[in-house]
Amino acid sequence: MRRRVFLFLIFAILLTPSLPADQFKFPLKSNSVRFAAIGDMGTGDAMQYEVAQRMLAARQAFPFDFVIMLGDNIYGGSNPRDFEKKFEAPYKPLLAAGVKFYAALGNHDNPNERFYKLFNMEGATYYTFKKGNVRFFVLDSTYMDPKQLAWLETQLRNAGTGDWKICYFHHPLYSSGKTHGSSTELRLLLEPLFTRYGVDVVFSGHDHVYERVQPQKGIYYFTEGSSGQLRNGDLAKTSMTLKGFDTDLTFMLIEITGADLYFQTISRAGDTIDSGLIQRSTKPSVAAAPPAAHPRRPKSLRRPPLHILPVASFPSWAVGLSGGR
Repeated sequence: MRRRVFLFLIFAILLTPSLPADQFKFPLKSNSVRFAAIGDMGTGDAMQYEVAQRMLAARQAFPFDFVIMLGDNIYGGSNPRDFEKKFEAPYKPLLAAGVKFYAALGNHDNPNERFYKLFNMEGATYYTFKKGNVRFFVLDSTYMDPKQLAWLETQLRNAGTGDWKICYFHHPLYSSGKTHGSSTELRLLLEPLFTRYGVDVVFSGHDHVYERVQPQKGIYYFTEGSSGQLRNGDLAKTSMTLKGFDTDLTFMLIEITGADLYFQTISRAGDTIDSGLIQRSTKPSVAAAPPAAHPRRPKSLRRPPLHILPVASFPSWAVGLSGGR
């Protein structure tokens, strides 16, 4: 009997996401954690600006406080003009309203973006921050070395089990995108830590589509790589695809209140592409495991050689050197 109840609960949880667009509403509860998610956006093209305008309009009804950036934040250059055209100008109204942006680095990003003040990375390529009852872990999936893995394990272990644990980084562990697809080598490194220490949700970009997959080992995965770039028709839906969209640019809105996470994915045209509710259950604490012999960083994830700008190349107002997180 107990086994039957357990299986029913698991089944119910898996069915919770995916609400009809006309039935979905954010609760907008006081003290909830509200944010947006964008990925692969830093083109400076008209489509990026149109998504940014749609985000601004959405904020009138859903006043989010910050934005997580899933990598490939600045394409094609790293001079002050690039930052102005591909970040400051499109998101100027949001920045003026006090919305903060927290960036992860993608394979097209210059590592010196970590010094750019408005990306709130404080000089670190991977870092953690907390908002309400949510702990975010921001990773550099292009340079996934033993040092970063050891840092992540320590941070996840020390975070305990009381708060939501959300990880975000550029390369998706699970993706049905035709161009890139799942980063299986990276999955071998990260998934054991995610399952051991109770990560709840993971956001990534890289594939220029939107996808939500079946929960994998109790973890919910989203790919949001179409906030400035789009590969039309690039999604090869598989049995793991719960919802996919590859015909327009998108961004995500998320609200977390207590044990509930509400999400909505909106297209550049303003249509609700996906929406739903994820309910978190407290996970048991896990005893620390002996240090693992982490394999060498996969070749496929190594960032190509870049011209690394000295810190002095950034204007003084754009540089934050108060230390990494």
